[in-house]
Amino acid sequence: MIEVQRDGAVQVVRLNRPSKKNALTGEMYEALAGALEAGNTDEGIRAHLLLGVPGAFTSGNDIGDFLGFAMSGGGMQDAPVVRFLRALAQCDKPMVAGVDGLAIGVGTTLLFHCDMVFASPRAVFRTPFLDLGLVPEAGASLLAPRAMGHARAFELLCLGEPFDSVQAKAAGFVNHIVSEEELEPRALAAAQAIAAKPAEAMRLSRALLVGDRTELRARMEEEIRLFSERLASDEARAAFTAFMDRARPAG
Repeated sequence: MIEVQRDGAVQVVRLNRPSKKNALTGEMYEALAGALEAGNTDEGIRAHLLLGVPGAFTSGNDIGDFLGFAMSGGGMQDAPVVRFLRALAQCDKPMVAGVDGLAIGVGTTLLFHCDMVFASPRAVFRTPFLDLGLVPEAGASLLAPRAMGHARAFELLCLGEPFDSVQAKAAGFVNHIVSEEELEPRALAAAQAIAAKPAEAMRLSRALLVGDRTELRARMEEEIRLFSERLASDEARAAFTAFMDRARPAG
């Protein structure tokens, strides 16, 4: 469900669960984290490229899988998604993403860690955390206002309004809008161009742009703590119950 391949010095990581619109399971989060962690220590990898499938970058968490972990008594500190989020924040290699179709929840918030994002005209970015009684994650509560200002970040993260690719580009977290057919070739070409630059100069330059990550790491840990608390709240239980009821087939 997570395919990891090499294209020269580019590590191509593809979410490939089309039957579930790339809904992410714990196993998939572990594979994603492992790919980023391995890439950090592999001198042959100079850039990551994150891709989905036609019509779906990812629809977010697999709710059934996520609830199963949450209700098992396992703390969020040990959750596979948390390992992935930390790997994102610690990634030292440039990341490029190609987004076609759905980018829900973490499918949007992970993009704030990417250095370049390509999106198709049918891309849809949405973060329905509050609708589920939860809070934003992946450091988005810090990175989104920095990227787009408070008002737009509030609209995306708190109101949960969907952004299309034009709005996302205007907000500053999408670089280029390209056709569905051009999306992957353009994103791969950008990743290859990044990988072809002098490696140490790229590392240092990216580190200067990213800046000190101390505040980001602290904010992510605060989000994780609040997310864990919210999972046990009456609001979240009611929201998840309503969601699962809607998802069950009639009759």
